[in-house]
Amino acid sequence: MNPQKGTYALISLGCPKNLVDSERMAGLLCSGGYRLVLESEWADLVVVNTCGFIDQAREESYAVIGEMLKLKERGLLGGVIVAGCLAERDKDDLLARYPAIDRILGVFARDEIATAADRLTNGDAEPRTTFRPAARPPLPDNGRLRLTPRHMAFIKISEGCNRLCSFCSIPKMRGPYADKPIEQIVLEAEELAADGVRELVVIAQDTSYYGLDLYGEPRLAELLRRLAEIDGPAWIRLMYLYPMHITDELIDMVASTDKVLPYLDLPLQHIDDKVLRRMRRRVTRQEIERLLEKLRERIDRLVLRTTLIAGFPGETEEQFENLLEFVRQWRFERLGVFAYCEEPGTPSAELDGMLPEDVRLSRRKQLMAAQQEIAFAFNESQVGRLLEVLIDRDIPGQPDAYVGRSYADAPEVDGVVYAAGANLRPGQIVTCEIVAANGYDLIAV
Repeated sequence: MNPQKGTYALISLGCPKNLVDSERMAGLLCSGGYRLVLESEWADLVVVNTCGFIDQAREESYAVIGEMLKLKERGLLGGVIVAGCLAERDKDDLLARYPAIDRILGVFARDEIATAADRLTNGDAEPRTTFRPAARPPLPDNGRLRLTPRHMAFIKISEGCNRLCSFCSIPKMRGPYADKPIEQIVLEAEELAADGVRELVVIAQDTSYYGLDLYGEPRLAELLRRLAEIDGPAWIRLMYLYPMHITDELIDMVASTDKVLPYLDLPLQHIDDKVLRRMRRRVTRQEIERLLEKLRERIDRLVLRTTLIAGFPGETEEQFENLLEFVRQWRFERLGVFAYCEEPGTPSAELDGMLPEDVRLSRRKQLMAAQQEIAFAFNESQVGRLLEVLIDRDIPGQPDAYVGRSYADAPEVDGVVYAAGANLRPGQIVTCEIVAANGYDLIAV
């Protein structure tokens, strides 16, 4: 550990992939002699790790940057470093918009955060921006100072994406798909296990693609076998599985391995073939439904999560009704919907048939109303059952009351289980009886 150089605050915006980057930067700053503080005021510097995915995320990032610069102008903050996806997307335009920013680090310059902090605190004027080409293999994520509860961690198995969906700007910010070697992921998982992690949440832009870049074939099942052998974590959860490359071997792994939860997140986006082609999804409704049938048949207690886009350019009323009927037919236990948001620089922004915003929002509302009935019915079906619940935290001011999650609840995106019991603690997995459903949440003892 270097001698104390100063204090820093960290604001992490966006998705779990970005959070892993934030934790890596926090670890590098701490090992470089900086101390993390919870409040930005009076810190020697603040790192804003931004999101640039959609318009609302960019606006949030701009707002936070503006807020930090106001603190700096008032003398309440030493300096502002901006990192992450928005920094990569906007590059020097961000400095033109906010000339008082002290340093900008692109996505792939993440590991140079301590050097940037040193230059800032030493008063070095240049360089103010640092961008690097996409790393192959991806940058390691060991040595993190984790911002999640100690018993849960995200583990990133790859970087970037090769899908090139017409609505998505992620490849422009995160680069082409690149696998981490299995050995590197296992080392990172072992480090997390030694730090008390009970739930590993496996993430990537496209999790089911894992292995094709580095090994020439899907290797997610093999990776899961290696992760399941690690002592400590009891749950392994899979997120962001593209419908392609979900192999029989992977299905068997999920179906037969206790540690790998029967919970799969498959972002489908739409189901109408014409809309799927305009989205450049490279998959058909028939292929999707065959996969769903196979998953439902072969994985006991399976919980499926998906995300959809309502109001994509050119989506007709009939195509939307097809999507609505699909939701009612397949009854996903977990489902989220985005109203289409025009992303500058993406192919879909140039498509004809752009729908009015009120139509997009109305269609999103209809899908969510249909899904609410399904989700509530699923929760009602859990009443009277015994479920293992991972305790996340206690409820302040309420003795013997806790917030946890079942295998059916991914952190941050799904509901929770409110559990009553004596002497429970965060990170403990306890068997609970579900006694009531409360909308998207469950009540247990």
